[in-house]
Formats: sequence, C-alpha cells, structure tokens
Amino acid sequence: MQMEHKQYKGHVILLPYPSQGHINPLLQFAKRLASKGVKATLATTHYTVNSICAAHIGVEPISDGFDEGGFSQAGNVDFYLKSFKEEGSRSLSQLIQKFKDSSTSVTCVVYDSFLPWALDVAKQHGIYGASFFTNSAAVCSIFSRIHHGRLALPLTPESKPLMLPGLPPLNFRDLPTFLRFPDSYPAYLAMKLSQYSNLNEADWVFDNTFEDLEGKEAKGVSELWQAKLIGPMVPSAYLDERIKGDTGYGSSLWKPLSEECMEWLETKPSQSVVYISFGSMVSLTEEEMEEIARALEESNLHYLWIVRETEQKKLPKWFLESNKEKGMVVTWCNQLEMLAHPAVGCFVTHCGWNSTLEGLSLGVPMVGVPKWADQLTDAKFVEEIWRIGVRAKEDEEGVVRRQELIKCLKEVMEGERGKDIKSNANKWKELAKKAISEGGSSDECINKFVQHLMAIVEQIN
Repeated sequence: MQMEHKQYKGHVILLPYPSQGHINPLLQFAKRLASKGVKATLATTHYTVNSICAAHIGVEPISDGFDEGGFSQAGNVDFYLKSFKEEGSRSLSQLIQKFKDSSTSVTCVVYDSFLPWALDVAKQHGIYGASFFTNSAAVCSIFSRIHHGRLALPLTPESKPLMLPGLPPLNFRDLPTFLRFPDSYPAYLAMKLSQYSNLNEADWVFDNTFEDLEGKEAKGVSELWQAKLIGPMVPSAYLDERIKGDTGYGSSLWKPLSEECMEWLETKPSQSVVYISFGSMVSLTEEEMEEIARALEESNLHYLWIVRETEQKKLPKWFLESNKEKGMVVTWCNQLEMLAHPAVGCFVTHCGWNSTLEGLSLGVPMVGVPKWADQLTDAKFVEEIWRIGVRAKEDEEGVVRRQELIKCLKEVMEGERGKDIKSNANKWKELAKKAISEGGSSDECINKFVQHLMAIVEQIN
C-alpha cells in the first residue's frame, strides 16, 4: 500500500453495521485513510470479525449481544438493534479505553449511520465522531426531510410525482418501500430515520457517492444534511490504482468461488455474458426464479448467475440440468472481478447502492430489478438520470416476467439504445475514477479530513 507520510496522523476506529453491504464501504474507507498515513481500526461484531482480512487495517471485535450467530441468532430486528445498542456501546467504550493508554489513542470514531449510538460513546470519551452513510445522497435527501418533519408519511404520489429540491420528479414506483408502506417495515423505517437523530452533533458526515454523480442531490438538502461526498468506495485496483494490491474489499461473509468463474469467463467472447446477482440480502420467490431461468433459456445468452446457498433450493430442476452449456450458477464470487472481466456485457442487479456503484465504476451496463428499500430509487437514477441501464417492469403481482427480462437484456446487449447505455457507462466509469484519483473531489474531501485529524493530534501533543 502506498503510504504518503510517516508522520503519525491520528487513529480512527471505523464501525460498520455487520452486513456485507455495510462492511465493504467502511472497510474501503479504512484503507483510503491508512494509505494517507492514518492508523485505521475496523471494529466489527464477533460473528463477522474472522471474515475480514485487509492489509494495514487493524480489526477488533465488539459485541452485538449475539456473538455466536449475529442477526440470525437474534431472529428479530427490534430485539437485535436494542441488544446491539447496549452491548455495542459497552464494548466500543472498552475498545476506546484500551487504546487510551497506548501511543495510538483514538482520535475519531467513524460509525455507520445505522448506529447513531456510537456518536454518544465517542462524545463520552471526549473524541470526535463522524457518521458514514452507505446509501445514495438522493435517498438521504428524502429520509432527512421526513426526520425533520418536511415530509409526512405515507408518501402517496400516485396522482402526481414527489418534487424535492435537487431531485428529479419521483413517481410512486421510484420511492423506497419503507415510505410507500411504512406499516410493513416499522423496525427498518425507525432505523432509517434514527440515522438523523443526533446527526447535528456529529463532527463530520460522509456519504459513499461523489460530486459529479450526486452533487446536485446533496446540495438540495445541504441545510439539513451536510455530507462530504467521498465515494465511490470501491477497491483501488478498479479505479485509481494508488493502493497497491487492493483488488478486493478484504471481507467476505461467504466463500467466493471466483476461480472457477474466471476460468469459465475466459472461454466466452467479449461482452457476451450476463452477470446476475441480487446481493447479500434479497430473497426471490420460486416464481421469480422460474421467470429469470426461462428468460435466460429463451434469450440464448451466456450467463453467470449468483444464487446464495440458502436460495439454491428455489431454482427449477430442469434449469440446472439443461443449461450447462450456456451458463453457470454459483453460490458467491468476487463481484468486482466478474464485472471487470471483458466477457461480461451486462449486469442484472437488484440496484443495492454498493452494486450500483460497482457497476457504474466499472462501466458495466445494467438491467435493474429492484425488490425493496432504496433499490427502487437507485433503479430510477440508473435508467433515467445516469442512463447506464434499463429498469425491468413488474406485473401487477410484483413479478418481472420472462418476456420483460428478455426485452431488457436484448435492449442492453444488442439494441441501438444499448450503444448509448454503453457510451454513458464508459463516461461514468471515467468520472468515478477521476473523483477518487489524486486531486479529485472525493480525494480532496478525504485529504481535508486527514488534515483535521493531524491538527487534532498536534493540539493534543
């Protein structure tokens, strides 16, 4: 890893919510800070601590109260979050105390915005606190307005679109699930709104996006949410290459089967493969799986489909037996390696924010099949604002049918519109790289943060 200066520039503890989509961007931020001479320690739950291995990053366990099995052991969102707040506050406090008597006492806690109690712990110890948002600025804009009473729930713009400063008109289908049906996910909605509960006391607010991508969206809500845009938090090998050997996040809660995927991709023509993944959280129904399988069979395209082990039983038997020539189904892989491979020409994605940023940063055209939460809003931007993909339409039962998916795949892989999408994807790839490269907007924001940390350390000494 490139280290810019030997001078001690402070010690930052980074605390992610313990799911893959939250660990990855915070771990990547830790690597960015370490590459600039800051001591970075990732504090994560006992259950996830062994899945993390990143050069130059310290890893320390904290407790969520379910050290054997994490969230699945708790079995209930409310119960889990309450336990995490109690046990997490106590064990984070102990961790800060542990470093207090060393030569590397903690200067700042960068905490996942889902865990606002971490700011209270930092303040109790007289150190700085920074909130890190892992979703888009557009989504933050909506939720912060609800928290501040500027928007009332449920949002029901069936008749006319929702109009907010800095955002495009948002139709009902573009809004996060929690806001359309607040009674369906009360615990998740409460968690999303709690991100803003004590945000005015945070010393910094960071968001995993960048100026060219969402500067307008962030500016539109800057009176309520003053975030520094420091993304995309994607491993350096795929962007500026300034952190040596940084080809993956350094965290995997599942065993990736990347080698056999790469060998298979090597045998396929350029931009001929559809890569399909619905991330680490989305669970499809058997009916949805059947429709995707039929679409892949009828489209006659090569495909690499990621189906987590717990989901494999939903795959149609005929599909696994009949499609060995055209495609491959695996339980997990290093998504970045796959997206970066020249054989991959399209990314069928749930439009989670990390996957969206990865597809965008690697210049891969997308077919958005959003299922819930913020994915619906992300898909709107993918199709209509950045124009790097298309969004598949669901029927009245909420299912994307085979003909619709085939239409989208052909449009992206073969049609005239596909050429425009590819051209836009390449444009955004370059802008993402520029943002995080030396002198780019995100790099400058990170440098300013490091300078603040240095000033604090000099003051103390």
